[in-house]
Amino acid sequence: MMELSFLQGAVFVISFAFLLSFLRAVKGPTAGDRVIALDAATTITTALLVVLGVVYNRTWLIDVAIIYALLSFIAVIAIARYLEGGL
Repeated sequence: MMELSFLQGAVFVISFAFLLSFLRAVKGPTAGDRVIALDAATTITTALLVVLGVVYNRTWLIDVAIIYALLSFIAVIAIARYLEGGL
């Protein structure tokens, strides 16, 4: 029972962190700040998927989190190269 309340607290903290990162992505003064905030948001979402997979005992959520993290990494590299001016 204690583990469940700990995991619920973790979901709350991770959701709050996602909200803060999303607000920075909306408000960010430069494109670089927005990209970094979106990268943080995708990392936080990956953590949230893993915690939810543990809470609900769904192993497929962890698989989805791994694929999501890989696609997020590739997207951030592509956006960074675009912002640097070289494709």
